[in-house]
Amino acid sequence: MSAMSVRTAAIWAITSQYTSFAIQFVTSVVLARWYIDPAELGLFSIAFAAITLVAFLQDFGVARYIAGERDLTDEKIQTAFTLSIAVAWTVAFASILLAWPVSWFYDDQRLLPLALVIASSYLLVPLAIVPQALCQRRMDFKSNTMIEVGAAAANAAVALTLAVRGHGAMALAWGAFAQQGARMLVSQWRAGGMLPWPLRLKNTAPIVALGGTNTVQAVCSSITARAPELLVGRILNEVAVGLFARASGLALQLRLLVSGAVTGVFYPAFRKVRDEGQPLGPPYLRVVAAYTGITWPAMAGIAVLAAPLVDLLYGPRWADAAPLLIWVALSQLCYVAVPLNGDLPILVGQMPKLVRYNIYETIASVLLLALAAPFGLVWVAASRVAHGIYWIAVYAPFLREIVDLRWSALLKVWGKSLAGTLAAILPLLASYVWWAGPAEAGLGQLGLGVAAGVTCWLATLALIRHPLFGEITALLADARAVLAVRQAAKGSR
Repeated sequence: MSAMSVRTAAIWAITSQYTSFAIQFVTSVVLARWYIDPAELGLFSIAFAAITLVAFLQDFGVARYIAGERDLTDEKIQTAFTLSIAVAWTVAFASILLAWPVSWFYDDQRLLPLALVIASSYLLVPLAIVPQALCQRRMDFKSNTMIEVGAAAANAAVALTLAVRGHGAMALAWGAFAQQGARMLVSQWRAGGMLPWPLRLKNTAPIVALGGTNTVQAVCSSITARAPELLVGRILNEVAVGLFARASGLALQLRLLVSGAVTGVFYPAFRKVRDEGQPLGPPYLRVVAAYTGITWPAMAGIAVLAAPLVDLLYGPRWADAAPLLIWVALSQLCYVAVPLNGDLPILVGQMPKLVRYNIYETIASVLLLALAAPFGLVWVAASRVAHGIYWIAVYAPFLREIVDLRWSALLKVWGKSLAGTLAAILPLLASYVWWAGPAEAGLGQLGLGVAAGVTCWLATLALIRHPLFGEITALLADARAVLAVRQAAKGSR
């Protein structure tokens, strides 16, 4: 696996992630500050959580099969496409039928049209799965960037237009529909127009085997991700759901901004390492260093900045989301401590164990939520940290065994990342003690604290020789090289 090729793909992935994030982030701030209140966001979140609980089954492992198959032929692609359409449309129609039980369960007829629009959007998904997976396999992240940015732009345009016209939660639902439509159109364009014809269902056993594992994973991750909104909506009310969704959505957006960009790069990259018979341990350790080295300080910083950040972005009516954001942001530290926990086991044939561990941690997630919900929203948010700790206890030994890593090597990377994290947040914490507390801190204080934190973080990475520091300098060098080549090409025209 060429380090240069992975970094080039990472540059495109980062471009996609940052552009999509900017669109989604600005849209969410404008909507929350002026057009969508906590109750409306809560209604949309309940409908979205209930529908996606089923709709996440659509992929059926097809994307992973295409990205990870050793010898991918045209016949195998056609088989995968046919199976994908059959499964995905079955799931989509099941999601549509689910709209009526959802509105009945929550005794709120306003959920029915929301759920129907969201569910209908999943009829468009299967025509994008295979084309986008092929882009990922050949590491064509330029096309992937176009797909993701186009989808985000469509969502923003439709949601903002309808929200300004006073459609409230329904504006968010139609935005989700537009997002899936744009993803389908752009992915089809980049693939040159792919249709599952002629239909082919020969030799589906490898896809079905992977699909079974992927289905369990999808169910488990969907339950873990959506259970808070569903339980809070049932036990408390839609305002509470809206506040929790705002906090968890912001934390997840910022986490994906920091580390989510390159997640899709690593699966095909590790497939190449596996196929070449090289050890997985050294590259995996670099991935852990990259994830924890940059995401831990970012998420800890979000926790420290929670109160002023919520007030600055969303205004006073969302103030109760700030204490929730602290706990949710801290939980993200746990979830990135052992990256690729759902991908590497599949690549090395450890699917039965992976399924078992998925089930264990999902049961733990639901139990913790059920215990916490009667005590209020802050307890619900705090339960995510407890789940995160259990998550590490489950997956860290499993991944360490798969990639053949010593505990000492893993703990050393975690220790260095923790040192960088503490260095990053200390200036802000010190400013709260010696200047003004988080509720009274002004933009000047916060800006200086963040700038000092970034400086201390980079200095600490260099001082302790954190592997991430070398990756940052190499990535910048690659970006400069790409720009130099393009400028030279333009100059020769």
